[in-house]
Amino acid sequence: MAAHVRTYNPSVRVGNWNEDIQLEEDTLKDFLERRANGQLLIQRSSGMMGKMSNPVQLSTSSDGCVRFGDTIMVVNKGNPDRTVYGVGQYPRDDSALAIHMPDGASIDGPVPLCVTGSKKLAPCFRTAFKIMPADAYAKIGDKLRYGQPFSLVTAADGAGSLFLFSDQVLFNRCTDKARHQVVQLVPECSFKTSFQIEHKNPLLRLEFENEPVMANEECIIQHCKTHQNLCVEEKHCTPTLFGNEYEISAHTNLDSHKADLPVNRWMLVMAVAGDPNYPLALSQTGDQVAAEINPSV
Repeated sequence: MAAHVRTYNPSVRVGNWNEDIQLEEDTLKDFLERRANGQLLIQRSSGMMGKMSNPVQLSTSSDGCVRFGDTIMVVNKGNPDRTVYGVGQYPRDDSALAIHMPDGASIDGPVPLCVTGSKKLAPCFRTAFKIMPADAYAKIGDKLRYGQPFSLVTAADGAGSLFLFSDQVLFNRCTDKARHQVVQLVPECSFKTSFQIEHKNPLLRLEFENEPVMANEECIIQHCKTHQNLCVEEKHCTPTLFGNEYEISAHTNLDSHKADLPVNRWMLVMAVAGDPNYPLALSQTGDQVAAEINPSV
């Protein structure tokens, strides 16, 4: 029998029984102390899920235009063809750009943080972003226009705001599964955090140059430095605290007519009076989100 295999319990006075008893007592003491301080992984995960699911009120537009400073959701509509062609080959669902918090991570902890495509379309802390100017030529309150640089910033107020970032593919800087250009959240604003809106129809992009961007309409979100488009990787999912969610990258997918595929088409969703697309993305109200977090409400 191997020497490292223990054949007796610590209660049997054989071998290093006193040391074994002391080790078990220290382990239990450490567990109770960490539980009392809320440092257990399950406690941190539950607290993070509650914080990230806090409802957020989106901005309202009276004329349907998106403006700098508005709080919006970035939503990709799912595949209209709901046919299941094979085992496990389910059609892509509606998804919203969301913050991905790994187990034990914190919004104030190490960065960069990844983003995913969440299938839960209720506006909350992790799915709400602000449209902010990326140059000195725009200010808060101005209309966002096609071809104008902007930054997507997390809705957290204060110093905890993070900017959506992307850069060229490197061996150690790419998405985990698709191996495409990575999209992350970083604390510093730079040219690598600048994006621009392009019309979904490539034949109309010159005509729409410098025109106001309308909310709840499909468009292309293009990275200014690499000219790669924000993309939902429908064939690759990432496990998160909120379930399996789509991987997000910056990768342009074109069809035979050089037009962007639906995985590259996004909507800047906000409240617009009389717009039928608004309830599509906001299928849950703040009260329903609170009821999911705390069923006793």
